[in-house]
Amino acid sequence: MSGTNPDPYEDNITGLEPGGGVPPGETPPGEASTAGPQGHDEHGTKKITQVFWIAVIGIVVLLSLLYFIGYIVGFFD
Repeated sequence: MSGTNPDPYEDNITGLEPGGGVPPGETPPGEASTAGPQGHDEHGTKKITQVFWIAVIGIVVLLSLLYFIGYIVGFFD
């Protein structure tokens, strides 16, 4: 059983060399050629918001630690 190509137009594709190679200049560049910043700047969250959440997490950790130390010592029965 011989395997024939089901696509009769495959041999007529523009830009392909015999054997399936592509000559230089036929493919687009590998990366964009734009220079400089695009769109708007991303500033992120404000410093006070970061400090607030770190303080809240620190307080929760400290209260949890104090609770477990009190439980071990026997303060809570």
